[in-house]
Amino acid sequence: MNKTVSAGVKTNQSSEKLLKMIEYLAGQREPKRLLDISREMGINSSTALRFLTALVENGYAAQDVESSRYYLTCKICGLANQVLQNTDIRTIARPYMMEISSMFGETVCLAVEKDMKVVYIDVIESPNSIIRSMQRIGNIAPMHCTGIGKLLLLNYTEKDIDRLIFKEGLTRFTEHTPASKWELMELLKQVKREGVAYDNEECEIGARCVAAPVYDASQRVAAGISVTGPVSRLTDELIEPRLEKFKEITMEISQKLGYRALENGEACAGD
Repeated sequence: MNKTVSAGVKTNQSSEKLLKMIEYLAGQREPKRLLDISREMGINSSTALRFLTALVENGYAAQDVESSRYYLTCKICGLANQVLQNTDIRTIARPYMMEISSMFGETVCLAVEKDMKVVYIDVIESPNSIIRSMQRIGNIAPMHCTGIGKLLLLNYTEKDIDRLIFKEGLTRFTEHTPASKWELMELLKQVKREGVAYDNEECEIGARCVAAPVYDASQRVAAGISVTGPVSRLTDELIEPRLEKFKEITMEISQKLGYRALENGEACAGD
């Protein structure tokens, strides 16, 4: 049977079941028996066998000779890598960034890490705001005192943090800039706990930002999206009612990059 989706295009239920089987097998830690697959997916054995046979014949699954159990092969990983190589995070994120900018009424930035620095790769400029010179496409910023930088530092181990400090230092731009490893590590604990990061006049007096992470399929922080504005406008009263929606939007972007939450609902990060 077919069913009609919102766009008016009919989808085939068999195709949907095959895709669900791929997702099911991808989530298994060990090969599974046909009967277990059938029971846990809620489909009859003959249907399950037909789908498994199709996956095996096309190289996406294999059957263990001794146990007759099924598992996915790495061919599916090759497809995933091809998708990632051809995916431009800016294309995915831009419509969401426009929504966030409209929601806060402030400038929104997308940035990634390169060579232990934050690199801005897209900016939605609010008509109400003047972007700091630091936040232009292609410009770089320090990791330790920017909202996005702190998010990206969640990928770091403590040894990585030590290398960052040795290589880049902890330049003090304002009286609020974290200038010691201890200060930075305490801030990162807060970021990990809250799921967002702030720059509270740490780069520039009078400027504030709040940033949320974008995760990739490897469970790492691939990028960050920040909302930037003057402290007089970007207040806690403005941020708090919009914070959960902000995180939901960046999670949607993450899911389009292949991110799947771990069983405990958290993403991997450096210890």
